[in-house]
Amino acid sequence: MSAPHPTIPVSHVLPRAAALTNWEKTKNRRFNWLVQCIAEATGTFLYTFAGVGATAAYVLGKISKTDGLGSTYSTCKSRSLLQVGIAYSVGTVLAITTCVAISGGHFNPGLTIHAVVFRGFPISKALRRVLIVAQVLGAYIACLLVYAQYKQLVDSAVDGLKAAGVYESEMFTPDGPGGIFGLYVTPGSNLGYVFLNEFVCDFVLGFCIFGVLDPSNHLATPTTMPWLIALAYGVIVWGFAPVGVAANAARDLGGRFAALTLFGKGAGGGAYAALAALTNIPAILLAGLFYEVVFADHTRGACPTCPSPKISLIGLLPDSHQP
Repeated sequence: MSAPHPTIPVSHVLPRAAALTNWEKTKNRRFNWLVQCIAEATGTFLYTFAGVGATAAYVLGKISKTDGLGSTYSTCKSRSLLQVGIAYSVGTVLAITTCVAISGGHFNPGLTIHAVVFRGFPISKALRRVLIVAQVLGAYIACLLVYAQYKQLVDSAVDGLKAAGVYESEMFTPDGPGGIFGLYVTPGSNLGYVFLNEFVCDFVLGFCIFGVLDPSNHLATPTTMPWLIALAYGVIVWGFAPVGVAANAARDLGGRFAALTLFGKGAGGGAYAALAALTNIPAILLAGLFYEVVFADHTRGACPTCPSPKISLIGLLPDSHQP
């Protein structure tokens, strides 16, 4: 086995101003927990901002019949679904690559709870850092910003629905303006089948994430890891979003709170709201249990080139990040 590479402090490669160096020492000593919360919020913000922006282009283009807004407004819904899936995937890559070194890169309440249950992440630290609240807040801010950026088009679409007398029936559906921010199912959907779709998708997604993060998986390196996780999200969007899928409680709650803020109580979502917000958590936990019992093997050799980012993502933060 080759000798480990020596660690060279970043300060030796990229000197910083004295004021920033002093602030960094104070930040790491006193405000590390806050920085981790901000990183979780930022990662969830990036993932949500990318996906909601693409969804806004598609939905508003369809309502306004504006060719070129999104991919098309009416002729090829699958192309718009492809666009949304790619946006969420790229947002996932950006979130992981920019924030994982700071917070551990959960960006999903299900993964945070999994870290507590299976990875020894102290529940006291999870609560003290209010990571889940930070995740929801990041998604909430992203949705509000997308609304502000698209405000004129959103208001025009809402006015159009009211003028056509279809506001009540279409506003809070996947193809309505409310559906840009909150997650809804097509009216008349059987929630039993929607639950099945959500649970299976979340289980598959969780299984893929844990497989990619397995330190003994030599095929998934730190370079490929964000893209593999992002592609797993993309597969869920491309294949199963039309049935109804949230896949992330932070994205669902942040978006629903934003829709309630913007459009009032009608954006609540009814019984589907609880299904979308909660199903992914037990599904991810079950996927984690399945992987640990069946696939995980701690007698295998760990990948020599990829311990640090993987370990942080599965919930064991580097020592320098422990308060």
